[in-house]
Amino acid sequence: PQGQANKWVKVMERDNGIDVIKLTNRDFLRSLENAVRFGKPCLLENVGEELDPALEPILLQQTFKQQGGIVIKLGDTIIPYHPDFKLYITSKLPNPHYTPEVSTKVTVVNFTLSPSGLEDQLLGIVVAEERPDLEEAKNQLI
Repeated sequence: PQGQANKWVKVMERDNGIDVIKLTNRDFLRSLENAVRFGKPCLLENVGEELDPALEPILLQQTFKQQGGIVIKLGDTIIPYHPDFKLYITSKLPNPHYTPEVSTKVTVVNFTLSPSGLEDQLLGIVVAEERPDLEEAKNQLI
């Protein structure tokens, strides 16, 4: 189940040219800088319960105006901040506990599956396959 979020984000942002990085990548900060600069979505995979301090300015959206443009200080570098930039952070931990300081800076979405959720998904697939007319009627109601 931990891979569901990664897959969902990658599919959702595929057309926008998502950059997928890990904290362990040597050029992690450079890839993040490029995503911020060019307004690309960025998926930071497999983080633990501690986040890299270099992410602070992005998580707090510490942008400021300089020479008529919006910029952000990332590490020691001041770079242009593109308004289309999006950062997604995923964890493989089954039930991560983030500190209150981290929790106030991010929105946490739990992708854990429940048995009833799986039943609903399977029922939807079966109905769509066996009785497409019922599936269409359901979609019209929603």
